[in-house]
Amino acid sequence: MTEFVIHLNRETDHWPESLEPALLRATEAVLGACLRVPAETVELGITLADDATVHDLNREHRDQDKPTNVLSFPLIDDFDDAEPEAPGVPLMLGDVILAFETVAREAAGQGKSLADHAVHLVVHGLLHLLGHDHRDDDEAEAMERLETGILSRLGIADPYSSSPERP
Repeated sequence: MTEFVIHLNRETDHWPESLEPALLRATEAVLGACLRVPAETVELGITLADDATVHDLNREHRDQDKPTNVLSFPLIDDFDDAEPEAPGVPLMLGDVILAFETVAREAAGQGKSLADHAVHLVVHGLLHLLGHDHRDDDEAEAMERLETGILSRLGIADPYSSSPERP
């Protein structure tokens, strides 16, 4: 059985601590449902940041001069060939970073709880770490099916049923 090591980093105190167990459960649900790599240990980071931090990262890494709700920084280019560097060495997936102000504003605007929206964005970001994307309609549909299935198992409604926007 694969051990999951999840580093939950808080870069701002705006995020409620009560949210952390839900984010960890969501991470374990995604990894349990979607990870198909032979690894004893899988490691990743989730950072609870603010808009300023995400704005800087978005500008630096994506040439987008604005904050966004979630950023993913995968450390694996091709999941078809992913495996640890050596036995006993963790497989490093990468990092998911959430922007508090944007996530809170979107949740309020969509009539969702902050917790449900943050969990959705963590699921979305983790799927990116696992090689999923939404660059074309087929990819988007497949990724949305994965997201909504995982979210349903976590007791969260389909985030795409009332909003055509993607994270």
